[in-house]
Amino acid sequence: MKKGINIWSFSDQLSIAECAHIAKDAGFAGIELSLNSEGELGLDVTDSQLSAIRETVTSEGLEISGLATGLYWEYAMTSDDPATRQQAIDICRKQLEVAAALEVDTILVIPGGVGVDFIPDYAVVAYNIAYERALEAISTLSKEAQDIGVQIGIENVWNKFLLSPLEMKTFLDEIHSDYVGSYFDVGNVVYSGYPEHWIAILGQYIKKVHFKDYRREVGGLAGFVDLLAGDVNYPAVVAALRKIGYTNYVTAEMIPAYKYHSNQIIYNTSYSMDAILA
Repeated sequence: MKKGINIWSFSDQLSIAECAHIAKDAGFAGIELSLNSEGELGLDVTDSQLSAIRETVTSEGLEISGLATGLYWEYAMTSDDPATRQQAIDICRKQLEVAAALEVDTILVIPGGVGVDFIPDYAVVAYNIAYERALEAISTLSKEAQDIGVQIGIENVWNKFLLSPLEMKTFLDEIHSDYVGSYFDVGNVVYSGYPEHWIAILGQYIKKVHFKDYRREVGGLAGFVDLLAGDVNYPAVVAALRKIGYTNYVTAEMIPAYKYHSNQIIYNTSYSMDAILA
């Protein structure tokens, strides 16, 4: 397995070049970038800018290990508003195009949600309707993903949707595409289950993996802690990943960055991952 770090783990004051340099110095093999509404890697990014970004990262001796985006929290494929649903689909299409230009094999996609507690004005959508809308959208996008040669990884997040590994597997079974799988986040399931169980059930559907840690007794978003400081059974997680033959990136997503000496979280995370993967 290869060791990666998500760009959200860094101070948002840093450029992609600065993040890549720190990631390399900390011992990572790859960095996961994020498509944003604007900025250095925004929706209006040009081909020449993408080429420059790729050169910036690879010149550090790093791979671009994945392409995430936070835009699906604002634009959901499950929304009651047809225009919002279309915007979410268009964002995914743009994400696929950007990933292809950056030579990234997989994008991280949140296919909507039923409700989100940490977004106060997030509109609740009936579960069965959310499922149907997400299934329709991702099924359509799967064909475009195959045409462009980039995989879609559905992330398990706190969206009150696809709540168990069996349900996630059923959703992926229904799409039935080699280009749609799971972008499995280890830490996101600890409040309600066991990541090693998800890995065993999802198996070959797992395209990419996020490493986080979570302390159940704290609860809420504050329960996310540094790697090895929470309740994730990392020996069991790594054993489960090895059992299914997973050899791709395990990418740490440490949010938020430290308030002071923010770069230190990158180095601490790298050291912890060395212990986890040893």
